[in-house]
Amino acid sequence: MTPPLILCFFLPFLLRLPPNAAAAGGGGKWDLLLPNTGVSAMHMQLLHTDRVVMFDRTDFGPSNISLPNGQCRHDPNDKTLRVDCTAHSVEYDVVSNSIRPLTVLTDVWCSSGAVIPDGTLVQAGGFNDGDHAVRIYKPCTDNSCDWREIANGLKQRRWYATSQILPDGRQIIVGGRRQFNYEFYPKKTAAEGPYNLPFLAQTNDPGIENNLYPFVFLNVDGNLFIFANNRAILFDYKNLKVIRTYPILPGGEPRSYPSTGSAVLLPLKSNAGAEVLVCGGAPKGAYSRANNRDFVKALNTCGRIRINDPNPQWVMETMPSGRVMSDMLLLPNGNALIINGAGMGTAGWEMGRSPVLSPVVYYPDKQAGSRFEVQNPTSTARMYHSAAILLRDGRVLVGGSNPHAYYNFTKIIFPTDLTLQSFSPAYLDPKFENLRPRILSPISGSNVGYGQQIPIRFSVAPGQLVQSTIMVTMIAPSFATHSFSMNQRLLVLDRGDVMPVGGSAYQLRARAPGSGNLAPAGYYLLFVVHKDIPSKGIWIHIN
Repeated sequence: MTPPLILCFFLPFLLRLPPNAAAAGGGGKWDLLLPNTGVSAMHMQLLHTDRVVMFDRTDFGPSNISLPNGQCRHDPNDKTLRVDCTAHSVEYDVVSNSIRPLTVLTDVWCSSGAVIPDGTLVQAGGFNDGDHAVRIYKPCTDNSCDWREIANGLKQRRWYATSQILPDGRQIIVGGRRQFNYEFYPKKTAAEGPYNLPFLAQTNDPGIENNLYPFVFLNVDGNLFIFANNRAILFDYKNLKVIRTYPILPGGEPRSYPSTGSAVLLPLKSNAGAEVLVCGGAPKGAYSRANNRDFVKALNTCGRIRINDPNPQWVMETMPSGRVMSDMLLLPNGNALIINGAGMGTAGWEMGRSPVLSPVVYYPDKQAGSRFEVQNPTSTARMYHSAAILLRDGRVLVGGSNPHAYYNFTKIIFPTDLTLQSFSPAYLDPKFENLRPRILSPISGSNVGYGQQIPIRFSVAPGQLVQSTIMVTMIAPSFATHSFSMNQRLLVLDRGDVMPVGGSAYQLRARAPGSGNLAPAGYYLLFVVHKDIPSKGIWIHIN
């Protein structure tokens, strides 16, 4: 569909077409999907309907897409528009490459979210009159669904907080500006929480913070790995107990907002232990200097740590270039993609410079010193308030970039960007089609129990199969905002032998994760990978 657009005179500034794949770099291809999504994709979440929910904030001013049927939002507390007839959230249909406007009632700026076991997106917090709100989006395929708001669903203001889904299906919401505590949603009782978390106060740099949007990961033992600023703890949220304090990241430089780096929980493999990778950020003092228009080079180092080792230590690595405000995504073949961001400055209004246009693939299983590979560049700067997520077909959806307090398209270094791109990693190159598996069964949307053996049939072009390279992975789609992909998780499943079943078809059995500590209940993307080339994913529902 073509949405009703306003402010269309800005369209020429949005049509910055990406280049074709070039010889430089390790590969990958950029494509422009839409020249104008109507809103800036500050927050993004893929749902099991193959729709992507995006939103920015209500106090940016009027967006570029109208609310349907002449509707208007009336909010006497809004700081910019008390009557606003434009949308600040949209749903993107991946299959039809189209958008439709959605309605948020209060400000969702700099919020968090998680998808609960039934596939519903539960978003938490925001700014101004939206900072205590919870918003519910139950997916549909007939374009009838929209946001539902619970005005006081949270006990504390949650602005720049992090959400993590838990084994019991609830989400824990950690931190936020001047909030050194956490709470749960939904709550078991009306009196539940919030609970103090002194670690957040200890990691707060006065006047700068450097501990917002903490990196939170569910460990395989059910506890939480929480990283803020330049250090981390393992936290037992049930008993309010710090189980382990990890060493400070070597160098002591901040990696959390506004000195924004990115982080992933590396792929979980049977008996291999859990590892966290933290990359990029900005040096101490970079935020204050950027405020004075002195833009410092971003950090070019990553720290990697085995979080359950008896004596865990950070192992440092060096990226091809410095990066702040980048996104880090797990790809179906177990590698990580570092994308978006800047080479100088920090997060914040007009605080970044030198956009980094080339993604980088990180190969966690290669030898140290040979793990990074630069990919083909885009021509579109993705600065502050950009986001990226993985799609079911293996592409990466990229949008956003608005380092201004309002929509601003002209006479500015980095205009508000409403374009939507895809980055196709090298594994999608047509030259690999003869290696690419195609899943024949189970059907997408199948239910799977913990520990269950999953019979998987797939095909590969005749004469191409190398059985020892077959891998089955499952990925939890993430809620992406401010350079952190919340709830992102990739598991490499144990599998049995690959057996031919006729023609170019094969069958194997893969074992589903054994508990909610490994994989909280919900929808996951399942892939068959052959010689590092993934199939298209199918949805499975772990319950």
